[in-house]
Amino acid sequence: MRIAVTGPIVIDNLMTFPGRFTHQLLPAQLKHLSLSFLVDDLEVRYGGVAANVAYGLGRLGRRPLLLGAAGRDFGDYRDRLTEAGVDTSLVRVSTELATARYTSTTDADRNRITSFHPGALAEDVSPGPPGWTEGVGLVFLGPAAAEVMAARAAECRRLGLPYLVDVAGRTEELGTAGAEAVLTGADCLVTNRRERGLLLEHTGWTAEEVLRRVGSWVTTLGPEGVWIDYPDEPSLAVPAAPISRLPDGAGAGGAFRAGFLAGRADGLPDDASARIGCVLAAYALESAGSQDYLFTAEAFQDRLAETYLTTTDASTG
Repeated sequence: MRIAVTGPIVIDNLMTFPGRFTHQLLPAQLKHLSLSFLVDDLEVRYGGVAANVAYGLGRLGRRPLLLGAAGRDFGDYRDRLTEAGVDTSLVRVSTELATARYTSTTDADRNRITSFHPGALAEDVSPGPPGWTEGVGLVFLGPAAAEVMAARAAECRRLGLPYLVDVAGRTEELGTAGAEAVLTGADCLVTNRRERGLLLEHTGWTAEEVLRRVGSWVTTLGPEGVWIDYPDEPSLAVPAAPISRLPDGAGAGGAFRAGFLAGRADGLPDDASARIGCVLAAYALESAGSQDYLFTAEAFQDRLAETYLTTTDASTG
């Protein structure tokens, strides 16, 4: 089954300041700030929810179709995704704007100053370029402008395409009306714990009211694993996959979603799909960045079996 992945494509600039931001703040000058930091290093990483999910699916051998907007600087990024097995043929590439950019500087106390420039995301096509649904059997609806998400959800419903929704960072913009347009009829909603709370806050709904609109609600809980709620069935808990060392990278959320989508595309039950997602998330956490993990199909299957055979034995022993 072909999987279409929609949402942001982003380049991350990550810098480290060896001092402390607080030492640069002078009480007498707080009304007129002008701060400058000499940073130790600059790491350029490739990210964005949609691109991270597509990368994970590509590494699982799925050849997903990536939809979204990138900038005139997309060349190297496109090559990396193509090498990973992602179909980027329908990505809209701006001739005027740069790819969306996330910039973050972290100090010695782990304080952080961040900024985000949407760049080419402003040119994202709604609901998608002509023919984007051809041969597609499952859609990942990643965060985008409210009207874009609503249009894509409506197109999926019109065509009878099952879709999974991730509203990360967009719950306030969506509000109650936007969430209604995006979530109603969704096969699944995926959030982390924080986003779950924000969705309830910005819609004014209860969890039960959300579940009247979606087929299931997956909540990722970091090292505590995954919780899956249903409208009329008992909830499921899936433990996280252990990692072999302290986390080095980010991208666990996108990797989990990729693994979960792959399981869903194969017709697996949600707990089995979540296990695939948890193992893929562990690979992401053990790597340097969101799109740097590698594995063989055999190694992945061995790790999946070893992780959850051990978990099952421990829980039933």
